[in-house]
Amino acid sequence: MPKYVAAVDQGTTSTRFIVFDHQGQVVDSAQKEHAQIYPRPGWVEHDPLEIWECTQAMMRAVLAKGKVAAKDIAAVGITNQRETTVVWDPRTGKPYTNAIVWQDTRTDQICNALAREGGQDRLRAKVGLPLATYFSGPKIEWILENVGGVRAAAEKGEALFGNIDTWLIWWLTGGPRGGAHVTDVSNASRTMLMDLRTLEWDEEILRLLGIPRRMLPGIRPSSDPRLYGTTLADGPLGAALPVCGDLGDQQAALVGQTCYSPGEAKNTYGTGCFMLLNTGTQAVPSTSGLLTTIGYRIGAEPAVYCLEGSIAITGALVQWLRDNLKMIGSAPEVEALAKTVDDNGGIYFVPAFSGLFAPHWRSDARGAIVGLTRYINRGHIARATLEATAFQTREVLDAMEKDSGVKLTALKVDGGMVQNEMLMQFQADLLGVPVIRPKVAETTSLGAAYAAGLATGFWTKLEDLRANWGKDREWSPTMDATRREKLYAGWKKAVERTLNWVENE
Repeated sequence: MPKYVAAVDQGTTSTRFIVFDHQGQVVDSAQKEHAQIYPRPGWVEHDPLEIWECTQAMMRAVLAKGKVAAKDIAAVGITNQRETTVVWDPRTGKPYTNAIVWQDTRTDQICNALAREGGQDRLRAKVGLPLATYFSGPKIEWILENVGGVRAAAEKGEALFGNIDTWLIWWLTGGPRGGAHVTDVSNASRTMLMDLRTLEWDEEILRLLGIPRRMLPGIRPSSDPRLYGTTLADGPLGAALPVCGDLGDQQAALVGQTCYSPGEAKNTYGTGCFMLLNTGTQAVPSTSGLLTTIGYRIGAEPAVYCLEGSIAITGALVQWLRDNLKMIGSAPEVEALAKTVDDNGGIYFVPAFSGLFAPHWRSDARGAIVGLTRYINRGHIARATLEATAFQTREVLDAMEKDSGVKLTALKVDGGMVQNEMLMQFQADLLGVPVIRPKVAETTSLGAAYAAGLATGFWTKLEDLRANWGKDREWSPTMDATRREKLYAGWKKAVERTLNWVENE
């Protein structure tokens, strides 16, 4: 009888392979970073073959430790950086070009052209999303129009599209030897090509963007008892194991945090920051700059919808301090540096490196540090860097409460930045509600494992998963309301300074 479920967690900066037991505890894991490629300002790319190599290497690394044998794994789930777009040749498995990462802004002119008729919300009624560089659809169009030979190949069925989940499932289940070309509803809802109500690719939008239907993967449940396929006996796991769970990383965190009831919300602090609110089996339109998206679908059950606030740059700002400014040697050092000062010294850091995502959706914005005086030192910049994450989260929470009519009483948090206790306290202070960190911090990977485990009967119902969730730490607000609102007013003034920086051609 298998004892474990495994998950591939393919994120923006690294790939992890994690094995969980029946209680949702980590048994073993391995992680490896991959290269970030910046060919031009605003362009962000990954090498899809490097990501596949990292995935295989991490699988082999976990098995080599000896704690886990392939025969003990019931199923494999996938979770992934969403919207990152790969187009490849199914005959060879070779990408036609590097993956275009979700942060990339090269499609701004495509989005602007589409918005000239009907505005930025032209497609929102169908897909729940504004026209923005964030999503996969315009990235596919850019590749078809700008990479030689790809459109002709796509018309002949010799070019496949996928977000990273599709790319990895295809390779894991055979690649050029008959790999499954599939995605799940949560990832499909991030392409700007899927009708939220029919859960099918929308032919009208495909014609609008000039995308051949045959490029696109089949859309399947996030947890699928029919299986997407099985791993190859001669593959990195050395056994034929079911691949049957697939969730975009933020939806996976929602599942891992057991937010299964309408009104439950989580916030993930990673490269970017993503707050999701479960709205049940009805799609709730947003009038406040949020996204309406699919949370998950378990087997033949109805899909569960969410409102989402997506923030492009949070943890990535700490990485920028480390890698570009060399201000710190490692990401965790930012907390100690920030603690050398009592406050931000009057400065705000708005990290609009890829424009502003929710709730603004302004691709013309660019990053700015405002309020600088001679008094400011490295500590103030470090503190403003962390505070930027909390301020952006407050903006999203305000929009979420306005759209949903639900007043949050607590916020479940996960992701790498939740180990930063100063940030978590400031977040509670700024929101005015408790912030709760779970015992198992790997909620994204856990959600993918849950999806795969539910499909194979390793877990039988959602209540089994709720029983696994436990609180590690809770931060309660201590800041008085007057100071909270004064700080927030300063942030909103700083955001205004970043707008209209890039002029549209």
